[in-house]
Amino acid sequence: MDRPLSHSSFLPPLFSSAPHPLSPPHSVPHPSAAPSVNAAERPARWSPYQDNGGTVVALAGRDYAIVAADTRFSVSFSIPTREFTKITQLTDRVVLASAGMGADRQYLHKMLHTRLAMYRHQHQRDMSLPAAAQMLSNTLYSRRFFPIYAFNVLGGIDSATGEGFVYGYDAIGSHEQLKVVCSGSGQAIVQPVLDQQFSGRQRYSVPDAERAPSLTLEQATALVRDAFASATERDIHTGDALEMWQITAAGVRQTRYELRKD
Repeated sequence: MDRPLSHSSFLPPLFSSAPHPLSPPHSVPHPSAAPSVNAAERPARWSPYQDNGGTVVALAGRDYAIVAADTRFSVSFSIPTREFTKITQLTDRVVLASAGMGADRQYLHKMLHTRLAMYRHQHQRDMSLPAAAQMLSNTLYSRRFFPIYAFNVLGGIDSATGEGFVYGYDAIGSHEQLKVVCSGSGQAIVQPVLDQQFSGRQRYSVPDAERAPSLTLEQATALVRDAFASATERDIHTGDALEMWQITAAGVRQTRYELRKD
């Protein structure tokens, strides 16, 4: 007497390259039978983003703020231009600097200037520092599903108190109010120097309320110049020239200093 066929008799052996007995004649071949592709023949992956390097810094004192950035625009190991500004003045008391992708940086700056002009026409006054900081955060967050590839630092004077503040951002708008912040390709070099010299974060024997030293505008300017000079020695994407914007109650002053060009 013939034994009845079980369901398992229709299943091929596990991991077998043989086709299933009930499969159609034009079934997909087993993965092991797929032809191998040479890695050199695979198409290169395309990305909509590109990091064009550069370093941006913002720091603030009791009655001033400084926003600084280098002017080098790099693509991998090439330097298409040495005169690419990363800073834009938003109002008489607010300045923005952006690292990251050059095209997204220019797009973001243009969009912000348009929104500031609309605000000025509607309210007959310039936007305050906290309002400008929130507007930048909302703009970046609105593009969170296809982010603007720019890493921003915002600095200025609070019109209500006259005190300087800076803000640091990620690509999707998360931000924090600080006294010193750095972003870009030289961040790992510059940020520790600013933390120690400006914020005093490494002086653990000093109480928290007394850690932050009171640097004058001239001392803070010299510190930023030294920090960028150090970054250009070790970061190939930072260099050529330093643009520094000093924001005080009297207005905004722009200064330029030369950096290494190799």
